[in-house]
Amino acid sequence: MDTGASGKREAAGMHAAGGGAVGNATVGLEISQWKYLSTEAREPQMHAILTVGADGTANGGGAGPVLAQVLAVDCSSSMAYPQEKLRAAHQAAVAALRMLPDGTPFAVVRGTQSAAMVYPQTETMARADARRRAEAEQAVHRLIAGGGTCIGSWLDLSRRLLTEQDAPIGHVLLLTDGKNQHDELMPLSDVLEACAGRFVCDAWGIGDGWDGRELLRITSRLHGEASSVREEAALAGEYEQLMHRLLAKSVPELVISVTPMAGAGVRYLKQVFPAEVELAPDDAGRDDGTQRFVTRAWGDETRRYQLCLSADPTGRPRGEDLQLAVVALEVPGGEGVRLSPPQPCVVHWTDDPALSRHTDVQVVHFEQHQRLGEAVAAATDAHRRGERDLAEHHLGRAVHLAHAIDAAQSLDRLEQLVEIVDAAAGRVRLRPGVAAVDFEHLITASSHSTYGPGSGSADGVDLLGPAAATVRCPACDGKAPAGARFCPLCGHRLQDRP
Repeated sequence: MDTGASGKREAAGMHAAGGGAVGNATVGLEISQWKYLSTEAREPQMHAILTVGADGTANGGGAGPVLAQVLAVDCSSSMAYPQEKLRAAHQAAVAALRMLPDGTPFAVVRGTQSAAMVYPQTETMARADARRRAEAEQAVHRLIAGGGTCIGSWLDLSRRLLTEQDAPIGHVLLLTDGKNQHDELMPLSDVLEACAGRFVCDAWGIGDGWDGRELLRITSRLHGEASSVREEAALAGEYEQLMHRLLAKSVPELVISVTPMAGAGVRYLKQVFPAEVELAPDDAGRDDGTQRFVTRAWGDETRRYQLCLSADPTGRPRGEDLQLAVVALEVPGGEGVRLSPPQPCVVHWTDDPALSRHTDVQVVHFEQHQRLGEAVAAATDAHRRGERDLAEHHLGRAVHLAHAIDAAQSLDRLEQLVEIVDAAAGRVRLRPGVAAVDFEHLITASSHSTYGPGSGSADGVDLLGPAAATVRCPACDGKAPAGARFCPLCGHRLQDRP
């Protein structure tokens, strides 16, 4: 079989994706990999990057609302100091409410050491119209701060509310200024297990007392993104950008299935762009070993995933391409959606170290981004222990990696903590007066990856043409896939489509 160009060919309709309620939509799939593996490797693993692109999902829709929205607002005591925090939370929630289309199920939840309904007052969701939006705004402006923080209770109430709705996409927008200090009242780990697969959650940090890794734990498990604001006044605008992206989504889920061949196994599949998201195979495994991974809430967008396969050269021929696995896409209920055909992941067993020592350029990019996040985490821990020199060392490593992968937004965040002397060499000086919250902002920023190189050979040559092109976002200077309607890093509207 001639699959040497596997992962280098142009996927039909790369800026494509599908939707169950949307006609004339397309889902495109492409695999990028370096196929050569050493027969001498102790535990051979094949890594590949899957690019899934969606197009046509925002051009129409089925009957009824697509989105059901819960706004969970932290009202713990710390939100009252300074008063600008609670005022910003009011303004952001109101901005989101005003954007909800008529008929959208919505609710506002007050979060302290427990969760309580703000609007409507009973444990149900209202349908948006002019009167209910105005009533909800008034209820939001009456919110006062007082109490502790148990994020698990906020998510649990959100789950119960969304379970009763028939809108295909459930979403929770969570805002907090503190740590999950009352976790024992409703352990977050248990709640996340109960909520996984039920809705998408985006979480925002405000103020100076929240925990970035805790937000990432929530959003990674619930297929969302973690963000933060340094200036309270910026929150309303950020909520508006997020709502623009949410309202463009019309596909509740898209399934990536991986079928390994004899002698191979699926180790993991994870989302690596635009943000890191955990993916676990569903329970509906098939006799042929196929594992199905459900991804949530799609609009017109492109995402990338890292696939890791185990492989065994025992008894396998050398010097030829062998199919290692087959990757396919499925849009449940998406009749009429055009799907890219299944794509092979191949292996070529070799004794030549000049071939086996190379790695695919996209795999390298996202593994470097993972190391960037690890360096930021290590710097945060060192700073908490008062080890400034060690924190500076890890931040230098983070700068070096961010420079290598052209992560402009991460470099901007890093430069707020360090003076960059030589980015390529990772030489930095920690700025005086750096506070603990500066590291929390950095943690959330490091979870947002850059698009990375187009598919090509190990030297980075782009063989895909326009499908793999990128454009610069004028708002954040990050890279976005050419043809994207919104920047995947900051949500800025890039273009309008007919």
